[in-house]
Amino acid sequence: MAQFAKQLMLFKDMTAESTAKVVNVSSVPKRSPFRYAGGKTWLIPTIRKWLCINSQAHLIEPFCGGGVVSLSVAAENRVKLSTMIEKDNDVAAAWKTIFDNPEWLIDRILHFELTKDNVNKIVTTKPSSSNEHGFQTIVRNRTNHGGILAKGAGTIKNGEKGKGLSSRWYPETLAKRIKGISAYRSKLEFIEGDAFDYLNETYDKPNTFFFIDPPYTVAGKRLYTLSEVDHEEIFRRVSTFKCHYLITYDKSDYILALIEKYNLQWRCIPMQTTHLVTKDEILISDNFDWFD
Repeated sequence: MAQFAKQLMLFKDMTAESTAKVVNVSSVPKRSPFRYAGGKTWLIPTIRKWLCINSQAHLIEPFCGGGVVSLSVAAENRVKLSTMIEKDNDVAAAWKTIFDNPEWLIDRILHFELTKDNVNKIVTTKPSSSNEHGFQTIVRNRTNHGGILAKGAGTIKNGEKGKGLSSRWYPETLAKRIKGISAYRSKLEFIEGDAFDYLNETYDKPNTFFFIDPPYTVAGKRLYTLSEVDHEEIFRRVSTFKCHYLITYDKSDYILALIEKYNLQWRCIPMQTTHLVTKDEILISDNFDWFD
């Protein structure tokens, strides 16, 4: 055990650190209707370097969550198709409504009177349809503290500048984003399913790109309804891939040990939390020729 710890410390000191600057997320187009805990808007400039415009590229995002990566590469014509996969039933309901009934959802959002009583009624009542289920998820996401959808998450109290519940409820902005998605809908597909059902074989097509962003290993339970993931199984399966992939993780000894075990390439990249704290996240890829 002591020997392993020593090896891990040496591994952690390897020159995988990045000199990249923290991305100002205000400079990145906002395309997702979600406020998603662990969202990757800040990573979009890096995604552009990784996935250059390729008319034949197929992006697969097994843990799509707020979907900003899939939405961005589709909107920027970097792919032929983005496949978004999400297991969480609530999040999946929202994406299905966004894709299949955008006009209904836009109208529902624009005509919803945001009051404490109305929000409470929406989030505590069993949805009468799949569309209402999708709308309920959007309301919860936009009125819960930090956009967290996990069980036990509380609603916003004071909010930004004392605006309370309305501090993150922007009906016109949400409508604009949903309408915008419709403009590049032909490059998107959504599947409600388990990520591991799509990580179950060796992919060898050169135009296949996996963007894999699993729940955080440390904070996942607090942030996500479905936080329990077999992280080592992800590493084991990806180690057999012959296609392109990019994986993101929080930096931890556990993840560094898995990287070493499966002999994968990695780099660190800085990001800034919602509390303006700068920290490193880990990128894992089949190659880093594109990274600087």
